[in-house]
Amino acid sequence: MSHRLDIVQRQIRDAVNAAACGPIRVVSVCAGQGRDLIGALSEHPRRHDVEARLVELDERNVAAARAALGAADLPGVTVVEGDAARTDAYLGAVPADLVLVCRVFGNVSDDDIEHTVKRLPQLCAAGATAIWTRHRGPPDLTVAIRAWFAAAGFIERAFEIVPDSNVSIGVHRFEGAPVALEVGQRLFTFVDRESSR
Repeated sequence: MSHRLDIVQRQIRDAVNAAACGPIRVVSVCAGQGRDLIGALSEHPRRHDVEARLVELDERNVAAARAALGAADLPGVTVVEGDAARTDAYLGAVPADLVLVCRVFGNVSDDDIEHTVKRLPQLCAAGATAIWTRHRGPPDLTVAIRAWFAAAGFIERAFEIVPDSNVSIGVHRFEGAPVALEVGQRLFTFVDRESSR
């Protein structure tokens, strides 16, 4: 999966490069060990502009992400141990300029993917970039996901297929009107991998 990571980090750097001067707010849904964002920003010239919240439920991943942060010069990045599927986890961190939803859509039901995409505007500032990943195993849901993003007010900026894999990466810009965060809502529920394919 190193190719996937390389592409996601490149897209993160591109989004940070394109951001307006000043603070850049970022949220990462199910951040894992934080490799996407921490790796992309560790030597980026605008890393001190980034104010990020990485939300992750697994305490082992949280510990690994915090250890990685300890070795990086990213004072504005915090790792929160919590349920990324609950909108409460983003209170005070949104609207964000960059929203990462990587390694989520391959582990939830199709209905929950659509439900989450419809509610992503609650996490987004005007002009925000959203980056997501999803396998293209049968049935390939990526066409539908891209349509759901369009219906939610996003314009597709890139859709990349990871070499020698069935993984794809989507990048969308939010062109709709910002929506207030509804706390107490559930975005998705994880299911086993076989059920999500």
